[in-house]
Amino acid sequence: MQESLRRFKADLFQALAHPTRIAILELLSDGELSAGSLIEKLGMEQANVSQHLAVLRSKHLVSNRRAGNQVFYSVRDPIIIEVLKLMRTYFHAHLKESLGMLDEIEKPLETVR
Repeated sequence: MQESLRRFKADLFQALAHPTRIAILELLSDGELSAGSLIEKLGMEQANVSQHLAVLRSKHLVSNRRAGNQVFYSVRDPIIIEVLKLMRTYFHAHLKESLGMLDEIEKPLETVR
């Protein structure tokens, strides 16, 4: 059971391992968007965005529905947006830590001058 859970987590993080896929999820965090809107907002080619959407669909991170000739996408489970928010918090915490270390490294240089 533990191995299955670890594989699930690894597959999920693999799907999140590309900045474009994270951008898509962030754009969808406010609600459903058409494929055309996503392409426009990302400023990317349709084929490229389609490939990323296919990965997100295959990992069940986004859902899609057709309305006429348009396809609309939405986040399948809002908890994934919470995961991304937690990662942003983690990033900021470590960025502050790194900046603090940089300040400490630069202090001796200021006293030498």
